[in-house]
Amino acid sequence: MEIYTVEGGYNLTGEVRVSGAKNVALKVLIASLLTDEEVLIENIPSISDVFSLIEMLKEIGVRIETDEKKHRLVVSAREIKRNKITSPHFSKLRASFLLMIPLLLRFREVEIPLSGGDKIGVRPIDRTIEGLEKMGAKITYQDHSHLLQAKKLTGAKYTFKKNTHTGTEALVMAATLAWGETVLKNASEEPEVDELIRLLNDMGAKIKRLSSRKIVINGVKKLHGTKFTIISDRNEIVTFICATIFTRGKTVISPVEHLHLTHFYEKLSVAGAKIEQRESRLFVNGANSDLKGIDIVTSPHPGFMTDWQAPWAVLMTGAQGSSVVHEAVFEKRFGYISELNKMGAGIELFNPDVKNPELFYNFNLTDRGDNFHAIRISGPKQLLGNELVIPDLRAGATLVLAALGSQGTSKLTGIEHIDRGYEKFEKRLSALGAKIRRVEVASK
Repeated sequence: MEIYTVEGGYNLTGEVRVSGAKNVALKVLIASLLTDEEVLIENIPSISDVFSLIEMLKEIGVRIETDEKKHRLVVSAREIKRNKITSPHFSKLRASFLLMIPLLLRFREVEIPLSGGDKIGVRPIDRTIEGLEKMGAKITYQDHSHLLQAKKLTGAKYTFKKNTHTGTEALVMAATLAWGETVLKNASEEPEVDELIRLLNDMGAKIKRLSSRKIVINGVKKLHGTKFTIISDRNEIVTFICATIFTRGKTVISPVEHLHLTHFYEKLSVAGAKIEQRESRLFVNGANSDLKGIDIVTSPHPGFMTDWQAPWAVLMTGAQGSSVVHEAVFEKRFGYISELNKMGAGIELFNPDVKNPELFYNFNLTDRGDNFHAIRISGPKQLLGNELVIPDLRAGATLVLAALGSQGTSKLTGIEHIDRGYEKFEKRLSALGAKIRRVEVASK
C-alpha cells in the first residue's frame, strides 16, 4: 500500500502546468467509438481513470495506440467484438455507463453493469434512461446490470427534470446517429459538455446549442475520424489556486481557460484573494491574500461547481470569521469534514432551511436520507498534521491541500483516489516546494 507523508508549513512557489481535463478525456475516449475511423486525442492526462477506461475498451476489441510522453493516443474502433461489459474496471468509473450509447448504436443491444465512481451520492441514471426510452430504447433492469435494446433510435423532444452533466452527454451522443431531430431542454451547460459537442461536430455531427439550456441535434448517418485536443482541467486549476493561497505562496498556473472559472474568481475576489489573469496564465499571490469568510452555494455551471466546495472549505478554515458552504448538487458530499476536524478545523454540519427544496436541490429528494447539506466553518484555525483517510477523489486533493498548510506532519491513506484524477500530483507539488512523498508501507 502507498501513502503520502506531508510536512506542512512550506509556501508553494513557482510555475505549474495543468493537465488535460479528466471529465473531457473520458467522454472523448467513449465518443471515439461512434466512428470506425481513427480519432487522434491530444493532451490526454496520465491518470488511472483514463488507464482503466483504456483497458476496458481494449477488452471489447478497440485498438488504442498510446504515447504517454506526448500525452497523445489514437483510438480505432473499427472492430468492436463485444456488446456486453464485464470488466472489473467498469465499477470504478462513473463515466463508464456512457459506453452503452456507442454499443447500443452498433449492436442494437447492450448489457452493462451498474454504474461506479466516487461514493458521493446516489447519482441516478433515471433521467438518462427516460430520455433514451423517448428515443425508442427499451431498458430491462436485471439484478446487477441494465439491458438496453433498440432496433433504431429516433429523434425526440426531452426536458431534463434536473441538471445532469453525464445525462446530457449521453443523449447528445445517442442523438448524433439517431433518425431525425432531437431537442434537449434544461440540458447541462458545463464546459465539458460543450467540449464533447465540439468533438462530435468535428466528427461530422450536426449539433447546436440554441440557448444556454437548449441543444438541438440533427442525426447523421455516419461520423468520421478527427484530431482533438483536450482543454485544461478546471478542477485541477482550482486545486492549485487553493493550495497556493492556503500555504501563502506565489504561483503561476497555465494553461487556463479563464471563462470557465468566472464564478470561482468572483468568490475569490470577494473573500480577499489576490489573483491576476494574463492571457492563458493565472498569477496567484497567497502571500498577500488575507481572507474573510463568505458563504457559497454549489450549483450547475455557470455557478459554483460542486467539485470546488471541498478545497474552498479548507481555504475558509484560514479565513477570518464564519462561512457557510451549502451543497445543492449532491446529497452526500461532506465525507472529508471529519478528517479536517481531526486537524483542528472548526466545522459544523447542519441542514439549512430551504423554502422549496424540490426546486433548490439538484438531487432527487427521495435519495437525501439523513445526510447534511451544509457546513458552517469558524476561522481562522491553525490546522495540525494528523493521520488522514481519503474517501474520494476531490476530498483526497483537499486533504493534501490541508496537510500542506498545516503545522506538523500528516500521513494520508487512500491516495489511489487522487491518482484517478491528478497526474503525478506529489511530483508537481514537490516542484513547487512542497514536502510531500509517496511511501510504500505494509497493508494492515
